[in-house]
Amino acid sequence: MNEDDLLSSRVLIIDDQPANLRLLEDLLTREGLTHVVGTTDAQKALDLYAAFDPDLIILDLMMPELDGYAVLEHLKRRGDPFDYRPVLVVTADATSESKRRALSLGARDFLTKPFDTIEAMLRVWNLLETRALYKRLQALSPSAPLMVLPYSTGKSRAEEGD
Repeated sequence: MNEDDLLSSRVLIIDDQPANLRLLEDLLTREGLTHVVGTTDAQKALDLYAAFDPDLIILDLMMPELDGYAVLEHLKRRGDPFDYRPVLVVTADATSESKRRALSLGARDFLTKPFDTIEAMLRVWNLLETRALYKRLQALSPSAPLMVLPYSTGKSRAEEGD
């Protein structure tokens, strides 16, 4: 995998606050990503998801009408269970409950606002690299779908006291 593979990745940003959306778009494009699309409308984002086919989704949780949890549920229902499509949640809600809920609905990482831009980009690069590696493996064996672990809906062993 080379740097161009990562820089050509498609990123969809969903945040109801235009200032936050611009901040993330500017950050990603300054880092060299060339296919970045953002929207403040979570409902529109679901249509964009199908048309844009993102490699990474950056999602705010606290939005009017359709919140980030509902978006995660829609993506889980619409998506291929054998596909790895990472979601990075970026939100001001730093509660343990919000983190657990988002991760159990399919988010692959969680970042709390306000965030450190270096940490944010490291998380973005890690998720994009994992997605690129998944796509490469899939291309090597297209007839055998790769197993992606299902989203957990139950309690973890730590919560159960194991």
